[in-house]
Amino acid sequence: MTKIVVAVKYVPDATADRTFDADNTVDRENVDGLLSELDEYAVEQALQVVEAGDGEVTVLTVGPADASDAVRKALQMGADSGVHVEDDAIAGSDAFATSLVLAKALEKLEYDMVFFGMGSTDAGMGVVPTLVAERLGLPAITFASEISVDGDTVKIRRDGDAATQQIEASGKLVVSVTDQTGEARYPSFKGIMAAKKKPVEEWSLADLGIDASEVGLEQAWTKVESTTPRPPRTAGEIVTDEGDGGSKLVEFLASKKFV
Repeated sequence: MTKIVVAVKYVPDATADRTFDADNTVDRENVDGLLSELDEYAVEQALQVVEAGDGEVTVLTVGPADASDAVRKALQMGADSGVHVEDDAIAGSDAFATSLVLAKALEKLEYDMVFFGMGSTDAGMGVVPTLVAERLGLPAITFASEISVDGDTVKIRRDGDAATQQIEASGKLVVSVTDQTGEARYPSFKGIMAAKKKPVEEWSLADLGIDASEVGLEQAWTKVESTTPRPPRTAGEIVTDEGDGGSKLVEFLASKKFV
């Protein structure tokens, strides 16, 4: 039986108006959130692997109480169980602290592979999979555009700007997939109803043996010093072409240092 853990993130809706809290972190309470779209591809690929053979998928998330919505969406898609790490001290954590929490949670779980999306839609760093792999001492094959699993061997295709790589690894490992792996399924009515009965464990930092001083905004390697709201859009300048439109366009581009 192949056991896969998929790490997912609860993110603010990208179509909503997002603001910052007083500490210059993203306000996650006054905006609708959802399962990161890029993580849906990881859930989909994990489900395809277990559906092709025998296995189970566990979804792991780290976040506030509302992050349970991300777990629920993955369960509705077909995942078997979920784990939600919630602790007030985690708020403001950067990628390094987040990778610590995920790694400690994974140490408590049984798995053969860990799947990630290529990045989160609210941060877009894409470094957490490799940070987690490093903490666990596991190989990482990342940014898979195509993935196939045969026993404990995983093969991926990674598409770059100038070349395509074929990469193979076996044993316990970490995999991240891109949005080119195929459309993620929509939860069916049957899946939505079944998700209500699937188990979801809730863990705190204490359950993972992590001290609050190891995470949070104060431990972040970088910090936003200030934020300024984007100014409202203003009416553009209309130029009447009287034979010198080209010259005026060049002057405008030059004034903006585009040419």
